[in-house]
Amino acid sequence: MTICILGAGAFGTALAIALSGNEKVQLWGRNEKSTRTIKETRKNSKLPGHELGPNVSVTSDLNEALQGSSLVLCAVPLQNTHQVLQNISRYLEGQALIGCSKGIDLDSGLGGYSILKSLYPDGPVGILTGPSFAVDIAKGLPTALTLASNENDDLGEWQIKLSNGTLRIYISHDPIGAEIGGALKNVIAIACGAAVGAGLGESARAALITRGHAEIIRYAMRLGAQAETLAGLSGFGDLCLTCTSNKSRNYCYGMELSGTKGLDPSRTIEGKATALAMVPILKRLDIEMPITEAVAKLCSGTANVSEVMADIMARPLKKEIQCV
Repeated sequence: MTICILGAGAFGTALAIALSGNEKVQLWGRNEKSTRTIKETRKNSKLPGHELGPNVSVTSDLNEALQGSSLVLCAVPLQNTHQVLQNISRYLEGQALIGCSKGIDLDSGLGGYSILKSLYPDGPVGILTGPSFAVDIAKGLPTALTLASNENDDLGEWQIKLSNGTLRIYISHDPIGAEIGGALKNVIAIACGAAVGAGLGESARAALITRGHAEIIRYAMRLGAQAETLAGLSGFGDLCLTCTSNKSRNYCYGMELSGTKGLDPSRTIEGKATALAMVPILKRLDIEMPITEAVAKLCSGTANVSEVMADIMARPLKKEIQCV
């Protein structure tokens, strides 16, 4: 069996390394020049210190990448997914298409699973998400992820194909819940980074993680997801990792917003785009998500950390159970 991975960034490359121990992998990159460099050197500058194994072939030709594959993983950055893969259905011949990108698209308001489903409406689609860093996956460190889809007949087969000695895959029949958990945890991570960077303490971070989790559940349930999904790897697991590690780009970006570090404009910060994308959605659905709204203000430069924290602390008092 051959697995095709679309997107030769850090995460796509890490998946290629991890999965190539048992399967043949075809890694596709959209930039012809950088993809050629990866092919020739067997290394990716976005994932230094790691080398592609002999079972990995690299190409910038989409047709070639998909040839003979039975499983297609999409690791293209979420904000570019629709543009890059808008014609993907004409290349696929019934293969499963599984999204690995997290976030909410600024233009459509859709998450990773929903974007792929809109591009490939008649084909089997899923989402692979959960607490993971590319560098850990590439190193072969133990990692557990959620694989979610409505394709009940195929899900178990996909689970087996993607599981090995370092990747443990759990299945879920709630792709919307998994999609939302993976997207919104990045927003909360920015809030946590900003709080810690501003010297507000670990207690503030714990409060933001907990209340942020409540916001994610509230939003997910409004869209028909199951609360139990957000208690698992794709929800609380991913939230905990992203909100507590300096490996998290979103957490570090929050620290930069607090003024403790200079902003790095070259990095992709999905939590920033997601927070901004959520503002019109929350207005339309009339949902209270004060932490998410606060992060949107931070990212747009309309408020600073002290101001948004003061607003959150001044909110009306209520029972905790009513907040969820």
